[in-house]
Formats: sequence, C-alpha cells, structure tokens
Amino acid sequence: MGKKVFVVGVGMTKFEKPGSKEWDYPDMAKEAGTRALEDSGVPYDSIDQVAVGYCYGDSTCGQRAAYELGLSGVPVYNVNNNCATGSTALFMAKQFVEGGLADCAMALGFEKMEKGSLGIKYTDRTNPMDKHFKLMVDLRGFAKAPAAPQMFGNAGREHMEKYGTTAEQFAKIGWKNHKHSVNNPYSQFQDEYSLEDILNAPMVYDPLTKLQCCPTSDGAGAAILCNEEFVKKHNLQAKAVEIIGMSMATDMPSTFDEKSCIKMVGQDLTRKAAQEVYEQSGLGPENVDVVELHDCFSANEMVTYEGLGLCPEGKAGQFVDEGAQTYGGQVVVNPSGGLISKGHPLGATGLAQCAELNWQIRGEADKRQVEDAKVALQHNLGLGGAAVVAMYRKADIA
Repeated sequence: MGKKVFVVGVGMTKFEKPGSKEWDYPDMAKEAGTRALEDSGVPYDSIDQVAVGYCYGDSTCGQRAAYELGLSGVPVYNVNNNCATGSTALFMAKQFVEGGLADCAMALGFEKMEKGSLGIKYTDRTNPMDKHFKLMVDLRGFAKAPAAPQMFGNAGREHMEKYGTTAEQFAKIGWKNHKHSVNNPYSQFQDEYSLEDILNAPMVYDPLTKLQCCPTSDGAGAAILCNEEFVKKHNLQAKAVEIIGMSMATDMPSTFDEKSCIKMVGQDLTRKAAQEVYEQSGLGPENVDVVELHDCFSANEMVTYEGLGLCPEGKAGQFVDEGAQTYGGQVVVNPSGGLISKGHPLGATGLAQCAELNWQIRGEADKRQVEDAKVALQHNLGLGGAAVVAMYRKADIA
C-alpha cells in the first residue's frame, strides 16, 4: 500500500484563442505554476520532482517551462499523451509521491497551439492513430471534414442508431456547457446560447455543430501534490484534497475488434479506468457530486456518461433530457464549461480539470460552486490512446 497523496495547490491561466495574446509557453507555465505555488504556500525548492506535459514543442520544453519557476536541479520529465497529457503528468506526480520517491511533486501542463483543426506534424512515419483511422474508414468511410470531429461524430451516429439518441440531445450538452462557462473567468468563451443557437450553428460533422466542438486554445495549468507528512509539516490541512483513486487505461482488444466507433474513441478505456478508481476509493458513481469530463465534442460527453457509470448503457440521451448532469440534477458535469467552452490546450486540460475540482471541493468556485460538493470525479481522454480517471475528496488530517 503506497502513501496517501494530497493536492495542496492548484493554478491555471485563462484559456485563450491561439494568437490572441502576446505570450509564449514559458509565460503560460510561469503564470499557472506560480499560482499553484502561491495557492499552496510551498516554495519551488521544496518540490522533489516535476512532470511537465505538452504535445506541441521540442524535446525539453518541459525544462524551459519549469525554469521560469526556479533552477533547483530536480528531475523534470517531458510528458506527451495526446489530449490526456495534463492528467498523465498529474498521474506521474501522484505516483512519485505514492511510491515514496518524492515528498512533494509538481504537475505542470501547457500548450501553445496553432489556429484551426489539429493536423499531422510528421508525415514520414507511421501515424500513431493509424489503427483508429483504418477502423473508422472501414466502418463509416472518410468524409471531407476534420478527422477528430469525424471520429467522435461517428461515435455519436452509432449511439443514435443503437439507442435512438437525437441531435437535440447532443446539442443540449453544448448548451449546458456554454451556460456553465458564463460563470468561469478562466474560460475561453463565456457566452450563453439558446438550444436553437447550438443546433443552427455551422455543421462541422453531423450531428456536431460548431458550438458542440472544443476550440484550439493556449493556456497552462499546474498542481502541487504531497504526502501526509508534508501536509502536516507545512500546516496545509486546510488546503489538502486527497486523491482517493486514480487510474490510467490504454487501448484494449475491444477498441478495434468490436467494430464500434464508440469503442474506438475510448469508451472501454474510460470504463476500465473508472472501475479501478471505484475499487480503489470504495465509492461509486452514485457518490459523486461533481465531474469534469473530456467533452472534446458533445458526442464524447454523451458516451462518457455511460463509460463512467453515471447512467446505464444506452440511457445517456434520457440522462440529458432529465437535466441530471447540471445544477439541481443528479450530478453537475463540467461546471467549468468543459472543453467545449473553456477550451482545450492539450497539455493543460487535465490540470485545469484538477484545479476546477479542487476549487469545488474547497468551496472556492464562486458563482459556479456545486452545493456541498464532497466527492469529485475527473476524466481526461487522449485518442491513440489513454484515459485517466481520478477521484478527489476533502482530506481528513488532524
């Protein structure tokens, strides 16, 4: 049994449209990292190990980013796990502390992105998602649309065919997340739209309109993790939020063998990681008050409800219609506005989720505060593939 792990400080930048602000990744990392350090009251030279996540950049951008916080000579690891990069850095930092390799560790994530849809950077080698693309093309063909919305949109189409889910139900997810973001000063977009606005926005790939798709973003996030002894030594009990379960799952045979776009975009990874977290924590989805999940597209939020066990398989559309995933419902999903409205700087997303959930548990989420939030669940997904799920609860340390 490893040591208990606590988050004692979080920080993030406001997420911005790429190119809209004069800053570079060291500036983003400095802002988020400094905020996390100040939130915890821990000086940078007390940190034993640093995991830094980003997808776009040269090989030691992690060091260059961390150097903005201090030059202490500690190990700095560069992490890339596609859209799950930020939570992978967090998972690594947690394992350093849990395994006794560090008393205090930092997870830092950032992204400086290009405008427009994601593209392939290296055309002279195997595409790491070649198996996913091949399966999608075999099942659904390839349309004149960006690849990512096509992959998740096809998962949405499959859900519609199997369970009778409607375009309006997908649009309701976009409507909810934009509505939530109005109260989040860190969100790239803070505009509320009507359901008709969501449905009538430009079609990216049916059933996904533009207002159901996450934008590219610039930004950073950070978290400080430590063990119980460190919490007590530095009197951080009031800040401490315990990670009571955390798991990462990667692709399994079912991702490709079951000839399903829903499986191909990672629902079984989500289910496996979530089940492991529920076993570790002794809690289930029925105990969760607030969730930050990977809504890169409304279709993925829909299938993730089922993957996390928030509702039975095939019932996600009904779950949406009942308003079970917003304030006053069963659980509040993406109070931050989610990726759809808050933005999605790949390396920062998982750490922004962590920050939001820590603020919720600490009662510091201001106008978007979920009433009496005690248990929080995080889900971050990267195609190619990795799903990271974590559960948080207020620490009980004397």
